[in-house]
Amino acid sequence: MSTIAELRLPATETTLVTAFEHAPEITVELESSVSKTRPCLWVAGVDRERAAGAFDVDPAVIEYDLLVESDSRLLFDVEFTDGAGTDQLCEELLIDGGSLLEMWGTDGWWQARVRFRNRETLTQAYDRLKEMGINVDLRRITDVADSESGETRLTPEQHEALEAALEYGYFEIPRRISMEELADELDISHQALSERFRRAYETLVNEELQHVEQS
Repeated sequence: MSTIAELRLPATETTLVTAFEHAPEITVELESSVSKTRPCLWVAGVDRERAAGAFDVDPAVIEYDLLVESDSRLLFDVEFTDGAGTDQLCEELLIDGGSLLEMWGTDGWWQARVRFRNRETLTQAYDRLKEMGINVDLRRITDVADSESGETRLTPEQHEALEAALEYGYFEIPRRISMEELADELDISHQALSERFRRAYETLVNEELQHVEQS
């Protein structure tokens, strides 16, 4: 039975601590599917110049290239110094055959959702991080079979956003409300609502795929 764990790790003991200190409003998310040789990071909450400044001052970053720029996010290809990047951290988490579902950093902390083969491999990964001097906080553990109970791993904020979208007709064709208007109703930014939707969709899709695998 596979196990999904949600972990929280301090940037001071992992990576990009100086970048977070330089730009406290920055949010960084790992995009592992774009580059096979270097980590790619989605950056939100700052403009291109602010993101570049954060990378420039961080000693863990050797160089970076902007790959994609949208209204809400920037995608950077980043090269880290040896042993000081997100790739090293992921290697320690996934060495026993785990799968990274998502990983993001904000406000001086990294958070990761990882699917492990079982609780034993989760314990081994946790122990390795502790031995490296990383004060990892294991915030939640979910066995895949638990998803059959009908519960989801949506956060309260994600659930609220989806519930409001349904109530106000965001999913109807044609839509009765735009994302900007829905964000105003929830008193959050358009960017924040977009991120809630994206994470909620990913969570729901992962749960459905896990259910199919178990069938």
